[in-house]
Amino acid sequence: MSPSSLSRRRFLGAAALSAASAAGATFVSTSPVTAAPSGGFVPALVIGSGYGASVTALRLGEAGIDTLVLEMGRLWDGPAPFCPMLTPDRRSMWFRTRTAAPLDSFLWLPVVNRDIDPYPGVLDRVDFPNMKVYVGRGVGGGSLVNGGMAVVPQRRFFPEILPGVDVDEMYGTYFPLANRMLGVNSVDPAWWEAADCYSYARVSRADAAKAGYGTSFVPNVYDFGYLEREAAGQVAKSALNSEVIYGNNHGKRSLDKSYIPAALGTGRVRLQTLTRVTGIARDGDGTYAVQTATIDESGAVTGTALINCRYLFLGAGSLGTTQLLLTARETGALPGLNDQVGLGWGDNGNVMTARANWKPTGCVQASMPTLGIDATNDPVPVFAEIAPIPAGVETFASLYLAITKSPERGSFGYDRASGTVSLRWGSTQKDFAVSAAKRVFDRINAANATIYRHDLFSGNRAFGDDFCYHPLGGAVLGKATDLYGRVSGCPNLYVNDASLIPGWTGVNPFVTITALAERNMARVLAADGLHN
Repeated sequence: MSPSSLSRRRFLGAAALSAASAAGATFVSTSPVTAAPSGGFVPALVIGSGYGASVTALRLGEAGIDTLVLEMGRLWDGPAPFCPMLTPDRRSMWFRTRTAAPLDSFLWLPVVNRDIDPYPGVLDRVDFPNMKVYVGRGVGGGSLVNGGMAVVPQRRFFPEILPGVDVDEMYGTYFPLANRMLGVNSVDPAWWEAADCYSYARVSRADAAKAGYGTSFVPNVYDFGYLEREAAGQVAKSALNSEVIYGNNHGKRSLDKSYIPAALGTGRVRLQTLTRVTGIARDGDGTYAVQTATIDESGAVTGTALINCRYLFLGAGSLGTTQLLLTARETGALPGLNDQVGLGWGDNGNVMTARANWKPTGCVQASMPTLGIDATNDPVPVFAEIAPIPAGVETFASLYLAITKSPERGSFGYDRASGTVSLRWGSTQKDFAVSAAKRVFDRINAANATIYRHDLFSGNRAFGDDFCYHPLGGAVLGKATDLYGRVSGCPNLYVNDASLIPGWTGVNPFVTITALAERNMARVLAADGLHN
């Protein structure tokens, strides 16, 4: 597909999204084809609209296959749909009465989180025993609420990340394709060195260097040209307005600016929002039955529907996809699923920590990270994102999201009495990751005569070790599926999202998820004979 064709499709799709938002619609299309919201039959159905799901929808649409995308969150569109971190309102969280940011307090004062009205907000935190998992809700999934760090894993680690996947093919074809489609760009180093909004990162770089650690610039999907104009006062502020975990109003190339409008622009893809998939099953004729419930902005169910499809693609993320598959297996709706479903879950070794470094880090901090500490040659490899604290005041603190090579894995179990799925994650399973991160930051503290902050995380802890941003696994590639996401024992059922990746990528995972999804769709469309 030529760049001009892609641009045209994105334009058409973006127009459809804007029109739907203005009308308050939950059903978006550029064409009258495919199923109606009330149910019926559609050749291909995609559950979710995150990285893998968006790739899937675009490539199906390009192949001329009528496709329906179901998203449980809302469409976020309009002049300024998102709220800043410092002044959160009901748009911030998914049906909560209080925000649940990862930093719980500041100087032990409960000033971070606020009471809010329940609403289908953009960020959700799913709480399990010993583990809280952050996920995005809305058209674009996690792309709406992450820091945009577009990192390709170090090639030397890739055979461990995805065994059985061709390394040359991924690095030669699919990682470059994913970066191009996502709109990945890099900050101008000369501008960055002088920018007040990145003084926090330069402080951490200097501290890491004293301890013998190098740092590296990391690409991002945030438009750094826009950020430069923000700093110059020429455009509305977003990254410089403490916007990140509750969405960015400007500058960020989230999936609703890239893959999703391109998919809608094919004229073969439709999008239904505020729709929860409550169950999946296979009918006697080999088609799949997808049970749905549509909600309004109060959370009330406004309707249910049964949608049938020939091809079912699960892109609901590590939690959503695994929950659907495990429930279907345990209830007998999909008896052909194997015993690998629900296994291989990991938190990407996520650990957050902060240091009191006695040096000013800046009152205004860009919310888009640009730098990471490379401790991947340590006995346990660690990559630590230098994260902002966009508090609007001087904190004299440095914050980090460390990604450690933790071998710990969880599993999901189904409770027949309640009909619910829960994550099994032990109270000590974070110890390995914390120990690896602590070795790095103990060394940095010792070299700089600095200490840990204990006032930011609940329980007076130096390490935020009971939550994660990067849930991976649950339907692992080559185990619950074949090496291209075809679900074992269920013809025409596919997984194409983070649940395929067994627990760790070494870096922020969304580029890997996107590239893997592109690879899988290329093979499926070439080999499986999909048709309307």
